[in-house]
Amino acid sequence: MIHRRTLLAAAPLAAFAAPALAAVPFDAFLSGVRRDATRIGIPGPVVDRAFAGIKVNQRVIELDHKQPEFTMTWAQYRSRIVSEPRIAKGRDLYGRHRALLDAVAQRYGVPVGIIMGIWGLESNYGQSTGGFNVIEALATLSWEGRRAAFFRSELMDALRILASGDITAAQMTGSYAGAMGQTQFMPDSFLKYAVDYSGTGRRDIWNDLGCVFASTANYLAREGWQAGLPWGEVVRLPANFDPALAGREHRRPVSEWIAMGVQRGGTAPLAEQATQAAVILPGGAGSEAFFAFHPNFLAIRRYNPSDFYCISVGLIGDAVMR
Repeated sequence: MIHRRTLLAAAPLAAFAAPALAAVPFDAFLSGVRRDATRIGIPGPVVDRAFAGIKVNQRVIELDHKQPEFTMTWAQYRSRIVSEPRIAKGRDLYGRHRALLDAVAQRYGVPVGIIMGIWGLESNYGQSTGGFNVIEALATLSWEGRRAAFFRSELMDALRILASGDITAAQMTGSYAGAMGQTQFMPDSFLKYAVDYSGTGRRDIWNDLGCVFASTANYLAREGWQAGLPWGEVVRLPANFDPALAGREHRRPVSEWIAMGVQRGGTAPLAEQATQAAVILPGGAGSEAFFAFHPNFLAIRRYNPSDFYCISVGLIGDAVMR
């Protein structure tokens, strides 16, 4: 989705040719942003503090231009991401924070495993959240101009967050593209979905685990997560299965898939006549196969538009909770 940092991965490779840097001096650019921010009601002192000492960050530009071509196979991705150390760490952290996670899951109707899977993938459970000044990174990318409109909008949203008092400019750190906190919300996502679960008056997705877990669950719930339904499950396909039937767009009742010889690998009870699913073959024909249950698989995919990511979130979560 366009307000996630994963938009970067989805952009055409041709777009990664480095453009000329913006012709407008950076200070003049910031003055224009300051005028626009003041016009929409962001207090001048908030903007002044946010912009104090920031400069064009060449490392941000370098990383933005040098994004790798995404050619990792499913087997490579699975081995790297759905790893035993990640699962073991998740189990340990679930044991430590079980009461909080269970309470969040109960409130929002999103399973603990899915919250754990996203937390583990996005920041290795809060260990790798990015050390860039978000305002400086977004200002740099807005000024540089390759996707100026997108990043300028995110910059204005970041200033709105500062104006709300959720975090200070110095504490607002994240990825080079502006994704913030332990589950890596872009500013737009923060404004839409972040919640003050702990009642401190601040939506602190950087340090407060209640806010981290609840904001993630709230995102999924508002993006269509159906309580009581799994994300998906491993399936076994009949020998004569036509790979052309696979893919998110080929959704049908689970009962129809079963009549075609698809064998479920999960144990969760389903209303098979009513439950819609697609068959996903992340590694292509002959690879392992999964049911992607509608609408939950798509809710995860709105968080990150990659089937590899969605399946990995589910697999990690299932393993952590096993």
